[in-house]
Amino acid sequence: MSGHSKWASIKHQKGVADARRGQLFTKLAREIIVAVRQGGSNSDTNFRLRLAIQKARDNNMPLDNIERAVKRGSGEMEGATLTEMVLEGYGPSGAAILVQALSDNRNRTVQDIRNLFSRHGGNLGESGCVAWLFESKGLILIEAGDLDTEELALQAIDAGAEDVKIEEDHIEIYTTPEDFMKVRGAMEKDGVTIASAEMSMIPQTTLDLDEKPALQNLKLLNKLEELDEVQLVSSNVNFTDSVLEQFQG
Repeated sequence: MSGHSKWASIKHQKGVADARRGQLFTKLAREIIVAVRQGGSNSDTNFRLRLAIQKARDNNMPLDNIERAVKRGSGEMEGATLTEMVLEGYGPSGAAILVQALSDNRNRTVQDIRNLFSRHGGNLGESGCVAWLFESKGLILIEAGDLDTEELALQAIDAGAEDVKIEEDHIEIYTTPEDFMKVRGAMEKDGVTIASAEMSMIPQTTLDLDEKPALQNLKLLNKLEELDEVQLVSSNVNFTDSVLEQFQG
């Protein structure tokens, strides 16, 4: 799972550039809108909305933007009708890829995603072809720095974490969806600085690939995430440090 979490960390860092061009805020607003339409505008009783607003705050989305998104979701302001969709497919060398999107034009979005898969050596599959490989988990990343990682791992477990992995430069904390906010809050209360925290689709088994197909898959994942309608992209590829460094370079 570490290759997945490192990719998540890179996406978090990339969010700064996305925010500059407004794309990230558009995605965050869409998630808030759909969350309100599904469960109402009270974040105390709407778990999905609470997560969406927290993620918006984590990415420094202005409060006015958050409030407008809530109003669009509740119908106080006019907004487009958004359809949720989950598309599944295969990247180069059979990598499993799961794409979650919110769109006001389903046919266009499906075609755009299908074209990206085709151009990057993959193909869009049938519903259910890879979803069974993934499980919804909370993923909290903490930079190791000079922290006592063993003690931090115990704190996370005590707070309700399901699993903790200590890597060379960071710590990965995995939670159930229900305990995600509780564990995050406990870590922040203890003064721990969180690098990123989000709900993720975590692969139950991972795939190791040679350098070339691994890089091809990274490029495909990146292109999918650049689509305005795409909210989250998940893969079962275990990306090595060298592949991730090449991709960033």
